[in-house]
Amino acid sequence: MYAKHRQRTQHLRVAHFQRKRSKTHFSVEGYFARVRECMESNINVTLHTAPFYSRGFFRRLGNVAWSLIHQADINHITGDITYLGIFLRKSRTVLTILDCQVLDRLQGWRRWIVVYLWFKIPVLRSQIVTVISAETKTKLLEFARVDESKIRIVPVSVSALYTPYPKPFETNLPRILQVGTKANKNIPRLLEALAGIPAQLTIIGPIDRALQANIDRLQIDVKNFVGLSDAELAEQYRAADLLAFVSTCEGFGMPIVEAQFVERPVLTSNCSSMPEVAGEGACLVDPFNVQSIRSGLRRIIDDGEYRERLIENGRINRDRFSKEQIAKQFAEIYLSLNGTYQG
Repeated sequence: MYAKHRQRTQHLRVAHFQRKRSKTHFSVEGYFARVRECMESNINVTLHTAPFYSRGFFRRLGNVAWSLIHQADINHITGDITYLGIFLRKSRTVLTILDCQVLDRLQGWRRWIVVYLWFKIPVLRSQIVTVISAETKTKLLEFARVDESKIRIVPVSVSALYTPYPKPFETNLPRILQVGTKANKNIPRLLEALAGIPAQLTIIGPIDRALQANIDRLQIDVKNFVGLSDAELAEQYRAADLLAFVSTCEGFGMPIVEAQFVERPVLTSNCSSMPEVAGEGACLVDPFNVQSIRSGLRRIIDDGEYRERLIENGRINRDRFSKEQIAKQFAEIYLSLNGTYQG
């Protein structure tokens, strides 16, 4: 039966509608590039990159006009430019929502506009909505009050650049990796927790004056890298002894899984999406409590048996995020939406 279904869908055409890529943000692009790379041969996925950055009314209107002329059998909006979903064919549209963090930052009429034009109406106008974590699903239901039955959780896959790379743990001066510097990354509390612990902290992302002042005040040994390529970022994971990722909130938490693929112990938060993503392969701490973060760091640094247990659990957990598994889930969505496969 499945072979017949495959035969009937040899020419299924899927359009991936993707935002215009910025110079500093590319996680979405890598995510769906891996989906296309591993997609079943009977599904032809074509990438369409928006002609304009999603800034201002007329640029967004231009993106809408562009999307209308590139529709296929299945239209998949791969995040960020979700407002396109208002105008595409409802019966053939898949919408991916990566996170809802923007709604935590907005108030008043601006928040109302974003709720309706980026979330609520696009979801109503889409046949299937995918989110990258149960946390994102919960937030979407809270903010937009949408139909839960059309939401599917499809996590993010990991780049082939992240492979096992064993190295001895430097207990005397461990190298701790922190990826990202936005406010939710919670670096000031991480710095407080590190005070007095012999370690070198590698921060990926721009450091502003306030953060630099904290680094100087606490006399933390910091190396900083900005604008790294994918390969250069993967090299930083290999050079690290452990990952610290104690964010106050996340839509997913990609560094957790990347560290597990490289086989590094992970320290992360006990809230938001992070426990869901980490599984049993991380030391969970309270990101709002400096002492909790400090205790977690000390346990990973001091207890070799515990480190190895975290790494082994990470090996088990990471299988969920292989690019083949994620592509298979999207293939099933496309085929079911096309009315040819129910699985």
